[in-house]
Amino acid sequence: MIIQGLRKLAGILITATLLSGCLESAAPPDGSGLAAGQGGNSAPRISGDPQYVAVMSEAYSFTPGSSDDDGDPLNFSIRNKPAWAAFDAATGRLRGIPQFGDVGTYVDIVISASDGRATASLPPFSIAVSRDELGSVTLEWVPPQANTDGSYAGDLAGYVIYWGTEPGNYEQTVRIDNVGLTAYVLDSLRPATYYFAATAFNSAGIESGFSNEVTRSVVVN
Repeated sequence: MIIQGLRKLAGILITATLLSGCLESAAPPDGSGLAAGQGGNSAPRISGDPQYVAVMSEAYSFTPGSSDDDGDPLNFSIRNKPAWAAFDAATGRLRGIPQFGDVGTYVDIVISASDGRATASLPPFSIAVSRDELGSVTLEWVPPQANTDGSYAGDLAGYVIYWGTEPGNYEQTVRIDNVGLTAYVLDSLRPATYYFAATAFNSAGIESGFSNEVTRSVVVN
C-alpha cells in the first residue's frame, strides 16, 4: 500500500510472556457450541466468550448467546459451577462476587442449552479468581524486514503496542521510539484477560497494519 508516495511497512509478529507471579488461564474456547438435532428437531445453538478472570470483591457476570431454529424455549444448565456464583436456568447467566476465600482457579465449567430434545454446550472453560493486585506481561516481536511492496524497510523508526480487554478493541497504546528494541514489559496490569497487537512505523510516521493478536490472562494469586 502506498500513502502519499511513501512505502508502508509490512506487519510484525509478536509473542507474549507472563511475568511477576502471573498465571495464564486455560486457553479460550472457540466461543460456540452446537449439537445434533433428533429427528426433525433442530438443535439449539449456544455461543459466547466468558471472561476467564474474576477479581475478588468485584462482580463477575457472563450470559451466553443462544438460539433455536424451531423457536423452542430453552432451558440452561451448568456443570462445575463455582460455589461463589449463582446460575439462572432461564437465561444461562452466571454471576457472583467472589471473596477472599474464593481465590483460586475453577476449571471444566460447562454451560449447556436444551430445547427438551437436544442439547448444545459451550466448550469447557476456567475462571481464575484473583486478588486485586497488579501483574506484568512481556511482549516480544520480530521487526518487519520489508515494505508491503517488497522493498527493504530501511527507514524503520519504531513500534506501537496496543492492548485492551476485548478482541480487536485496543483501548491502550504505548509508542516505542527505539527501532532496536524488540521486547517490552507492560506492567501495572490489573487481573483480566488482555488482547495485544503491535504495529511498526517508519521515519515518515506511516504505520504498518496490526500484527497477529496475542491473548494472555493476568492472574495474581
